[in-house]
Amino acid sequence: MESWRAVCLPDLPGRGLEPRLADTASGSLAIAAEGHTARMYACGITPYDATHVGHAATYTAWDLLVRAWRDAGHDVLYVQNVTDVDDPLLERAARDGVGWRALADSEITRFRLDMEALRVLPPAHLVGAVEALPLIEAMTRRLAERGALYELEADVYFARSADASFGLLSGLAPEEMLRLFAERGGDPGRPGKKDPLDCLVWVGQRPGEPSWPSAFGPGRPGWHIECAAIASRFLGMRFDVQAGGRDLVFPHHELSASHARVASADPAAFARVYTHAGMVRLGGEKMSKSLGNLVFISALRAAGEDPMAVRLALLAHHYRSDWDWTDAGLADASTRLARWRRAVLAPAAPPAQPVLALVRARMADDLDAPGALAAVDVWADAALDAAPQVSWAPDASALIRDTVDAILGVAL
Repeated sequence: MESWRAVCLPDLPGRGLEPRLADTASGSLAIAAEGHTARMYACGITPYDATHVGHAATYTAWDLLVRAWRDAGHDVLYVQNVTDVDDPLLERAARDGVGWRALADSEITRFRLDMEALRVLPPAHLVGAVEALPLIEAMTRRLAERGALYELEADVYFARSADASFGLLSGLAPEEMLRLFAERGGDPGRPGKKDPLDCLVWVGQRPGEPSWPSAFGPGRPGWHIECAAIASRFLGMRFDVQAGGRDLVFPHHELSASHARVASADPAAFARVYTHAGMVRLGGEKMSKSLGNLVFISALRAAGEDPMAVRLALLAHHYRSDWDWTDAGLADASTRLARWRRAVLAPAAPPAQPVLALVRARMADDLDAPGALAAVDVWADAALDAAPQVSWAPDASALIRDTVDAILGVAL
């Protein structure tokens, strides 16, 4: 699947610090990349209603990590999926009376345009579930060979009992697992299952739904096996970071990792670090498709909002926090953007090297974007308040512009 166009990043003097991330599994900070090539898998959209501000906040966070890795001297191998066949997509297409493929394609196009506008660096591989069907079938075969699957009325389930490490990522009690599994696409109450938390890896053909031939009969893939198969194919069975929204910790990331461990017979398979973004609210309610309380990036762009102001509104909140999208927050971001743009044109420019060092330090500390913005704010205020005849550092404005561009992704 085609990704979107990349922007060229300016070169900065020196090297950034090694980024550290809060690891969900351990609850502590961990070095994000251990080798020269930093490898990350981020769960992508289900393309039936994209791109809302919650999506944008999440992918902007992972963009910060990619930029921090590159600034620290890493090559980056970033993979993202698109779940272009799944129950929510099929249900929306049926509701709206459109073809599921046409709906998916139109929303993927809108997502690409929104990511470009926000200057999010594209993944090296953007992989749809449909194009990944051979990979998914191959992993499903490996799970079958391990004795981890069973059939129930033409559907194929993964037995979570096959993985002794199941539950280590989320650390949840069984009753909480059951509650979340039911809320997030699972079917714990289905009769005939060996365990309520067993999940579908292959959905048998349903009337009126798309299906594909496979060794397990005609049908379509389950959600969790999709990400396990794509990530392991493009990143290997062990890689640095699995990233996604906090609502993916369980069951999605738990089960994807479980599939990979069982398929590879490697208890350390899949990600070394699991990082999760907080939820964006609107009026105190989590922004979600089911509630319909969504603010779309494309709508903000159509209304004439500067995408760089939108990006700054996202960066004003730490990626792991829950926060509310408001008109006032966007207005504050627009004011900040205008002030920064005036500051880099001011005749008196304070030294920029200390700002670059502070921004790098904040990014290395669990992607502290608000702290990085505050460092640039201090410089901008000094530049705008300085006497016109003072010239502190003739090249400072250029370095600030490059720093904000390369590390924070904001074009001044």
